[in-house]
Amino acid sequence: MIFGIRAVIEAVEAGKEIDKLLVKKDLQSELSRELFAAIRGLDIPVQRVPVERLNRITRKNHQGVIAYTTQITYSHVEDLVPTLFEEGRNPFFVLLDGVTDVRNFGAIARTAECAGVDALIIPSKNSVSVNADAVKTSAGALHTLPVCRENQITRTIRYLKDCGIRIAGATEKGNLSYTKGKYDGPICLIMGAEDRGIPQEHLALCDEWVQIPILGKIQSLNVSVAAGILIYEIVKQRME
Repeated sequence: MIFGIRAVIEAVEAGKEIDKLLVKKDLQSELSRELFAAIRGLDIPVQRVPVERLNRITRKNHQGVIAYTTQITYSHVEDLVPTLFEEGRNPFFVLLDGVTDVRNFGAIARTAECAGVDALIIPSKNSVSVNADAVKTSAGALHTLPVCRENQITRTIRYLKDCGIRIAGATEKGNLSYTKGKYDGPICLIMGAEDRGIPQEHLALCDEWVQIPILGKIQSLNVSVAAGILIYEIVKQRME
């Protein structure tokens, strides 16, 4: 964590990877304008928050700005896809569309790394980020598995489709059992938010909607458990 406007500016200019930036709602000053000029064009999520929230985080002189540094360097899908195809690989992505629990995220990352997933994709807003708890839960997988943080998930999905990558959405609305999905080619598996699932506009872009049968009274699986089942079904089909 870095606090104070000048300290954050210096961190950005030194090339520190900033995970997110908390800024006091009504902050307006010459120095704050310098800060926003420094982060212009960078993929740094900015949240405008009440000063009380900043004060709960630190009682020191934060000047209305607190930055969190990330544990990793994020990648971008448009950089990875051409490289994977050039290497003769069969791309396998997992897109976490709104997952916010760091323990679920870490558990999915661990499974994905073990299964040979090429990268996780997360939105830059309203999503989990790679913090110390996520890295710990992943058993270190997040230090080796690429994570792509993208500003516009709709555009990212369309880009993957244009590259010939099949999109499979995991949803209880699906009419196709997960074992019947087609996963042997380039694939991106989308897992939705713990409470809302995959947004409708992203479901509409999927090539198929797959579901895991629920036979008990509880109507849904934990997202990390569901991801593990689906990821290894993909592995199974590819090995066959």
